[in-house]
Amino acid sequence: MLLARRMLKLETERLTLRPPVHSDFRAWAFLRQQSQDHLIPWEPAWSPDHLSRKSFTNRVYWAKRSIAQGSALPLFLIRRDDEQLVGAITLDNIRRGPAMAGTVGYWTGTQFSRKGYMREAINALVHHAFTRLDLSRLEAACLPENAASRGLLEKSGFKYEGVAQSYLQINGRWRTHVLYAALRSDRRGKTMVGQA
Repeated sequence: MLLARRMLKLETERLTLRPPVHSDFRAWAFLRQQSQDHLIPWEPAWSPDHLSRKSFTNRVYWAKRSIAQGSALPLFLIRRDDEQLVGAITLDNIRRGPAMAGTVGYWTGTQFSRKGYMREAINALVHHAFTRLDLSRLEAACLPENAASRGLLEKSGFKYEGVAQSYLQINGRWRTHVLYAALRSDRRGKTMVGQA
Protein backbone atom coordinates (compact mmCIF):
# COMPACT_ATOMS: atom_id res chain seq x y z
CA MET A 1 0.00 0.00 0.00
CA LEU A 2 2.87 2.36 0.74
CA LEU A 3 4.23 1.94 -2.81
CA ALA A 4 0.86 2.91 -4.29
CA ARG A 5 0.98 6.26 -2.45
CA ARG A 6 4.38 7.29 -3.81
CA MET A 7 4.24 9.28 -7.00
CA LEU A 8 5.44 7.34 -10.01
CA LYS A 9 8.37 8.97 -11.82
CA LEU A 10 10.16 7.79 -14.93
CA GLU A 11 13.48 9.44 -15.79
CA THR A 12 15.04 9.94 -19.22
CA GLU A 13 18.17 11.80 -20.24
CA ARG A 14 16.39 15.20 -20.14
CA LEU A 15 12.92 14.54 -18.72
CA THR A 16 11.00 13.43 -15.68
CA LEU A 17 7.69 11.74 -16.52
CA ARG A 18 5.16 11.99 -13.69
CA PRO A 19 1.41 12.23 -13.19
CA PRO A 20 -0.16 15.70 -13.33
CA VAL A 21 -0.74 17.57 -10.07
CA HIS A 22 -2.99 20.54 -9.31
CA SER A 23 -0.07 22.99 -9.31
CA ASP A 24 0.60 22.16 -13.00
CA PHE A 25 -2.56 24.01 -14.07
CA ARG A 26 -1.03 27.31 -15.20
CA ALA A 27 1.84 25.70 -17.11
CA TRP A 28 -0.55 23.21 -18.75
CA ALA A 29 -3.16 25.83 -19.73
CA PHE A 30 -0.48 28.18 -21.08
CA LEU A 31 1.25 25.46 -23.13
CA ARG A 32 -2.04 24.13 -24.52
CA GLN A 33 -3.23 27.64 -25.41
CA GLN A 34 0.09 28.58 -27.04
CA SER A 35 0.06 25.28 -28.99
CA GLN A 36 -3.63 25.33 -29.92
CA ASP A 37 -3.12 25.71 -33.69
CA HIS A 38 -0.53 22.93 -33.61
CA LEU A 39 -2.69 20.51 -31.56
CA ILE A 40 -6.29 20.95 -32.69
CA PRO A 41 -5.94 19.27 -36.12
CA TRP A 42 -4.75 16.04 -34.45
CA GLU A 43 -6.96 15.84 -31.34
CA PRO A 44 -10.59 15.28 -30.37
CA ALA A 45 -12.56 18.55 -30.37
CA TRP A 46 -11.82 20.71 -27.33
CA SER A 47 -14.80 21.37 -25.05
CA PRO A 48 -15.66 25.04 -24.39
CA ASP A 49 -14.08 24.74 -20.91
CA HIS A 50 -11.04 22.75 -22.08
CA LEU A 51 -8.51 25.20 -20.62
CA SER A 52 -10.41 25.90 -17.39
CA ARG A 53 -9.15 25.14 -13.90
CA LYS A 54 -12.21 22.94 -13.28
CA SER A 55 -11.48 20.87 -16.37
CA PHE A 56 -7.84 20.48 -15.31
CA THR A 57 -8.86 19.53 -11.75
CA ASN A 58 -11.07 16.78 -13.20
CA ARG A 59 -8.11 15.65 -15.32
CA VAL A 60 -5.89 15.37 -12.22
CA TYR A 61 -8.53 13.36 -10.33
CA TRP A 62 -9.02 11.10 -13.37
CA ALA A 63 -5.25 10.53 -13.51
CA LYS A 64 -5.09 9.56 -9.81
CA ARG A 65 -8.05 7.19 -10.12
CA SER A 66 -6.76 5.60 -13.32
CA ILE A 67 -3.31 4.97 -11.88
CA ALA A 68 -4.78 3.53 -8.67
CA GLN A 69 -7.09 1.23 -10.66
CA GLY A 70 -4.36 0.24 -13.13
CA SER A 71 -6.47 1.30 -16.12
CA ALA A 72 -4.24 4.13 -17.39
CA LEU A 73 -0.92 5.85 -16.79
CA PRO A 74 -1.19 9.57 -17.66
CA LEU A 75 2.16 11.35 -17.37
CA PHE A 76 3.42 14.90 -17.89
CA LEU A 77 6.83 15.45 -19.48
CA ILE A 78 8.83 17.83 -17.30
CA ARG A 79 12.20 19.07 -18.58
CA ARG A 80 14.59 18.54 -15.69
CA ASP A 81 16.96 21.45 -16.26
CA ASP A 82 14.24 24.12 -15.84
CA GLU A 83 11.08 22.24 -14.68
CA GLN A 84 9.31 23.29 -17.92
CA LEU A 85 6.23 21.32 -19.01
CA VAL A 86 6.97 19.91 -22.48
CA GLY A 87 3.86 17.80 -23.17
CA ALA A 88 2.15 14.64 -22.00
CA ILE A 89 2.01 10.93 -22.74
CA THR A 90 -0.65 8.45 -21.64
CA LEU A 91 -0.77 4.69 -21.58
CA ASP A 92 -4.54 4.20 -21.63
CA ASN A 93 -7.02 1.38 -21.98
CA ILE A 94 -4.72 -1.02 -20.11
CA ARG A 95 -6.09 -4.52 -20.50
CA ARG A 96 -5.08 -7.51 -18.41
CA GLY A 97 -5.87 -11.18 -18.78
CA PRO A 98 -5.26 -12.66 -22.22
CA ALA A 99 -4.63 -9.26 -23.88
CA MET A 100 -1.95 -7.68 -21.63
CA ALA A 101 -2.06 -4.55 -23.80
CA GLY A 102 -2.48 -0.79 -23.70
CA THR A 103 -2.82 2.21 -26.00
CA VAL A 104 -0.28 5.04 -26.18
CA GLY A 105 -1.26 8.65 -26.89
CA TYR A 106 0.81 11.83 -26.64
CA TRP A 107 1.11 15.54 -27.38
CA THR A 108 3.92 18.07 -27.33
CA GLY A 109 3.87 21.86 -27.09
CA THR A 110 4.72 23.60 -30.36
CA GLN A 111 8.08 24.96 -29.20
CA PHE A 112 9.17 21.50 -28.01
CA SER A 113 8.24 19.47 -31.08
CA ARG A 114 10.95 17.81 -33.19
CA LYS A 115 13.54 18.05 -30.43
CA GLY A 116 13.51 14.37 -29.40
CA TYR A 117 11.60 14.83 -26.15
CA MET A 118 8.66 12.64 -27.12
CA ARG A 119 10.93 9.89 -28.40
CA GLU A 120 12.64 9.84 -24.98
CA ALA A 121 9.23 9.69 -23.31
CA ILE A 122 7.92 6.90 -25.55
CA ASN A 123 11.03 4.79 -24.95
CA ALA A 124 10.74 5.24 -21.18
CA LEU A 125 7.03 4.46 -21.15
CA VAL A 126 7.44 1.37 -23.33
CA HIS A 127 10.26 0.09 -21.14
CA HIS A 128 8.12 0.65 -18.02
CA ALA A 129 5.08 -1.02 -19.61
CA PHE A 130 7.02 -4.12 -20.64
CA THR A 131 9.21 -4.52 -17.55
CA ARG A 132 7.13 -3.12 -14.65
CA LEU A 133 3.54 -3.51 -15.85
CA ASP A 134 4.26 -6.83 -17.61
CA LEU A 135 2.31 -5.82 -20.71
CA SER A 136 2.91 -7.67 -23.95
CA ARG A 137 1.56 -5.26 -26.57
CA LEU A 138 1.37 -1.48 -26.93
CA GLU A 139 -0.76 0.12 -29.62
CA ALA A 140 -0.78 3.62 -31.08
CA ALA A 141 -2.78 5.27 -33.84
CA CYS A 142 -2.46 8.50 -35.79
CA LEU A 143 -3.94 10.21 -38.80
CA PRO A 144 -2.40 8.97 -42.06
CA GLU A 145 -1.24 12.49 -42.99
CA ASN A 146 0.51 13.06 -39.65
CA ALA A 147 3.99 12.35 -40.98
CA ALA A 148 5.69 13.59 -37.80
CA SER A 149 3.77 11.19 -35.55
CA ARG A 150 4.22 8.27 -37.94
CA GLY A 151 7.96 8.92 -38.10
CA LEU A 152 8.14 9.20 -34.31
CA LEU A 153 6.39 5.87 -33.82
CA GLU A 154 8.57 4.12 -36.40
CA LYS A 155 11.79 5.56 -34.90
CA SER A 156 10.55 4.38 -31.49
CA GLY A 157 10.27 0.78 -32.74
CA PHE A 158 6.52 0.63 -33.38
CA LYS A 159 5.56 -1.21 -36.53
CA TYR A 160 2.76 -0.41 -38.95
CA GLU A 161 -0.15 -2.86 -38.70
CA GLY A 162 -2.91 -1.43 -40.86
CA VAL A 163 -5.77 1.02 -41.15
CA ALA A 164 -8.86 1.50 -38.97
CA GLN A 165 -11.77 3.21 -40.69
CA SER A 166 -13.58 5.93 -38.69
CA TYR A 167 -11.38 5.10 -35.69
CA LEU A 168 -11.66 8.30 -33.63
CA GLN A 169 -13.41 11.64 -33.72
CA ILE A 170 -10.69 14.18 -34.40
CA ASN A 171 -11.48 17.89 -34.46
CA GLY A 172 -15.19 17.01 -34.65
CA ARG A 173 -15.09 14.41 -37.47
CA TRP A 174 -14.78 10.63 -37.57
CA ARG A 175 -11.34 9.99 -38.99
CA THR A 176 -9.53 6.95 -40.34
CA HIS A 177 -6.24 6.19 -38.55
CA VAL A 178 -3.14 4.15 -39.26
CA LEU A 179 -2.35 1.61 -36.55
CA TYR A 180 1.04 0.81 -35.04
CA ALA A 181 2.12 -1.63 -32.34
CA ALA A 182 5.17 -2.53 -30.29
CA LEU A 183 5.44 -6.06 -28.94
CA ARG A 184 7.54 -7.16 -25.98
CA SER A 185 8.64 -10.25 -27.90
CA ASP A 186 8.53 -9.05 -31.49
CA ARG A 187 8.97 -11.78 -34.09
CA ARG A 188 8.41 -9.34 -36.96
CA GLY A 189 12.05 -8.32 -37.13
CA LYS A 190 14.60 -6.64 -34.91
CA THR A 191 13.38 -3.75 -32.80
CA MET A 192 14.90 -1.70 -30.01
CA VAL A 193 11.53 -0.75 -28.55
CA GLY A 194 11.36 -0.95 -24.78
CA GLN A 195 15.13 -1.05 -24.37
CA ALA A 196 16.45 1.23 -21.65
